Amino acid sequence: MISKEVHENLKNASWIRRMFVEGSKLREQFGDENVYDFSLGNPYFEPPKSVTNKLREVVNADIEGAHRYMDNAGFKDVRQKVANAINRDIVKPLGFEHVLMTVGAAGGINVLLRTVLDAGDEVIIFAPYFAEYIFYIKNHNGVPVIIKTDERNFEPDLELFEKSITAKTRAVLVNSPNNPTGVIYSDETLKKLGEILTKKEEEFGREIYMISDEPYKALVYDGHVVPNIHNYFRHSIMVNSYSKSLGLAGERIGYIAINSQFEDAELFMSGLAFANRTLGFVNAPAIWQKVISDSLEESVDISQYQVRRDLLFKKLSELGFEMVEPKGAFYLFPKALEADDVAFVMEAKKFNILLVPGSGFGYPGYFRISYCVDLGMIERSLPAFEKLVAYYKNK
Repeated sequence: MISKEVHENLKNASWIRRMFVEGSKLREQFGDENVYDFSLGNPYFEPPKSVTNKLREVVNADIEGAHRYMDNAGFKDVRQKVANAINRDIVKPLGFEHVLMTVGAAGGINVLLRTVLDAGDEVIIFAPYFAEYIFYIKNHNGVPVIIKTDERNFEPDLELFEKSITAKTRAVLVNSPNNPTGVIYSDETLKKLGEILTKKEEEFGREIYMISDEPYKALVYDGHVVPNIHNYFRHSIMVNSYSKSLGLAGERIGYIAINSQFEDAELFMSGLAFANRTLGFVNAPAIWQKVISDSLEESVDISQYQVRRDLLFKKLSELGFEMVEPKGAFYLFPKALEADDVAFVMEAKKFNILLVPGSGFGYPGYFRISYCVDLGMIERSLPAFEKLVAYYKNK
């Protein structure tokens, strides 16, 4: 009825969705107020009013051809505005010709991998990683190569990274701020990654791309800044979306931005446009291109996410959970109270707490909490966490 590959992948489908479904069952049984669902990274806050006002303006404007096909790369004026926004902290500026609008960051990563991968090419990812990366790579006949990060700070093990690069390596995929840890890779880490890749490109005589997946780039706390990947490596590629920064997860709008130092940028962009078309995306949604082009300075209220982070981080730390304080995104990634993180998550469910096991992110022994949720729910959940900890102490 369905392909063997898809059938097999269903067995390994996202733990995030699995726990979300479990939450629906618990809510039917115990009521919404008594279930504490931290499973899904669905933005809690609505888009800024300026964004919805712009949407009304665009929809109501009498613009001829506004709903027709355009260049597969997107509207030129929109791409230039995106490039201008990226150029604020860049050494060698981009132009519209380096930007392609996409159907979200997920669509962008698939377009990009379709463009650069030959069958059997390897893509390095750092654990913990966004679970769908594995499927995206395999979609295009690539081979995921997983490298575990340092538990002390969840930054890449550079020595292991260098040893893992082979003649088949085509790309390394980084995610900063990271899902699920909230870690931001430092300038020093990105600089060293770039130096290693430059050396390996010379050794193997082929380009190796550093792909930076950045949907949480605007969601940072305590004055932290996400470094611009294009300042550290010649063959860098930025993929971003407005799902989190503008609360537009369901609208599927994002972009790919390549480094302006690419040797044959025109050919590469033509490849991206071809992949965008032939994967069936054709082009990014026309209306949302126009909306976000005048909303690049806007953001959801990040301070409210920080309130949630601070409350949970403080309380869970007091209860004895070990974790790295997130600098961005809206997740905590604590160590589970037993070695088997899946078993721990199942125990937490008995207290109506819905978490996602670290195994779903390629990092057993930990679990993810998504705090892009109602503040009242977080406050109601705290006694349940206390009971969970007490259960383990008496076990």
